[in-house]
Amino acid sequence: MTDTLLTALALIPALVFAIVFHEVAHGWTALALGDPTAKERRRLSLNPIRHVDLLGTLILPGMLALAGLPIFGWAKPVPVSQNRLDNPRFGMMAVAAAGPLTNLVLAGLGALGLGLLVGRLAGDPADAAALLNALARGASPNPETGAGFVILMLSAFILLNIFLAMFNLLPVPPFDGSHIVEGLLPQQAARAYARLRPYGFALLFGLLLIVPWLFPGAGIIEHVVLPPVLWAQDKFFALAQWAAGR
Repeated sequence: MTDTLLTALALIPALVFAIVFHEVAHGWTALALGDPTAKERRRLSLNPIRHVDLLGTLILPGMLALAGLPIFGWAKPVPVSQNRLDNPRFGMMAVAAAGPLTNLVLAGLGALGLGLLVGRLAGDPADAAALLNALARGASPNPETGAGFVILMLSAFILLNIFLAMFNLLPVPPFDGSHIVEGLLPQQAARAYARLRPYGFALLFGLLLIVPWLFPGAGIIEHVVLPPVLWAQDKFFALAQWAAGR
């Protein structure tokens, strides 16, 4: 139970950090492109309290961590007014892309930090590479040691940021990917696609829960999100191995 609690204590802050930066990136990009809505509502702060959704940022991730299940969550969306953007069509695409892009940058920084830490602790480059390979395959360090706790947090930080980026790029409302697709479509097709937005959560519920229940093995996470997550994870852990050899 102690290990489980320590694991939750390592994972939840990593998730909160990733989610907060994701949301603030939307707001800062919107401001740079002419929409001050997030600034007016004091949502450009990195203070987690301004962004935390009690259920989506704390309760649900904590329960998933304690149950040993994959962790995900959400924060309060940063408000963006498309009609206040200088170029609403392009601006909304850029605002949407800013969140996942920020998560990938954070994953890269986490990989550099992990590599430098493991390289210093291991001493020998071969030992560092072996530990990083084990972490990439899902090995979990002992969180009861100080170094193990930090390694666990950084490993989780990398994976959570990758997962948030890829998951949010799904072309399903209300995810960021839907705004990118809408901006790329011809205007008539974009208007038709936008009509799905009010039904986004119902659509998401169906894709994530109903479809896999009716058709086992047809899960969107396993077949759509997970492959690019695993591909990206290999690349970021390769970056960590490079940093470990510095």
